[in-house]
Amino acid sequence: MLSRTADHLFWMARYTERAENTARMLDVNIQTQLLPQSAEAAEQGWRAVLGISELQPAFDEKYGLVSRKDVIDFMVRDPDNGSSIISCLTQARENARAVRGTLTTEVWETQNTTWLEMNVLLKDKVLQRDPSEFFEWVKHRSHLSRGVTIGTMLKDEAFYFIRLGTFLERADNTARLLDVKFHGEDHALLGATDRDFYHWAAVLRSVSAFETYRKAYRDVITPERVAELLILRGDMPRSLIACMNEVVNNLAEVRNDISAETERFAGRLHADLKFNSMDDILKHGLHDYLTEFLEHVYELGNRVSRDFLLPLAA
Repeated sequence: MLSRTADHLFWMARYTERAENTARMLDVNIQTQLLPQSAEAAEQGWRAVLGISELQPAFDEKYGLVSRKDVIDFMVRDPDNGSSIISCLTQARENARAVRGTLTTEVWETQNTTWLEMNVLLKDKVLQRDPSEFFEWVKHRSHLSRGVTIGTMLKDEAFYFIRLGTFLERADNTARLLDVKFHGEDHALLGATDRDFYHWAAVLRSVSAFETYRKAYRDVITPERVAELLILRGDMPRSLIACMNEVVNNLAEVRNDISAETERFAGRLHADLKFNSMDDILKHGLHDYLTEFLEHVYELGNRVSRDFLLPLAA
């Protein structure tokens, strides 16, 4: 397969997944903000979302003061923000259009319809009326895109590059979602308050894992178990180990003459998750562990680009 075609497929999937996960992260914070809290605590929550998404400098340059309305506008419908939902879904559609002949009609129409409907929804001011409704729509369209891809596409290199992009992006975003509570804070995981309970419940709901948690643990929600579910449980679809398992498998399907080192790098990252324990992660420090994981995922993405895709812009 041509590097240019693989690049478009890979980034189509990454941008679709990124839009969904941005919606999930914003929705968690909106749910958490419903709890009684000081204005300072509310601002810290929004700063954490910007910080963990590496968007704080760009936001400060454009807006200065942090408010719920401005953060949501910036992360949803600001075309100058390359990670906003409108930018991600536009880029996903543009990448799909570039390789329309490689996709099935249903996959292309799903991407195109998502872009068209998004513009209608944003003009209809649904974001001001009920942001959570818009975020649910984004998640639904992402689910639909994945389902149509799995249900209609031939299991060839094109399919595997789409899946590789999806799970690499999901690993990154699950780690960010877990880490948002600790971004810019030094407190430990232990000693959770009532407010923390509601935060972790919101995190579980944001990754569609609230019922899964109840089924797996049949107990009250604790941050340690939430972290275990979203890091080490291979049967949880959005966990880090489940994502890395898919990354390793899909890399094996598209391997070429120069990708052996990238496969080894991904394999080591997967093995670290597979043979790790929650006790060891907590001793290391959850925030430090997730920060290190994000650095490794970023490096893995660069290696995939170098071996299979178009070179990343400097």
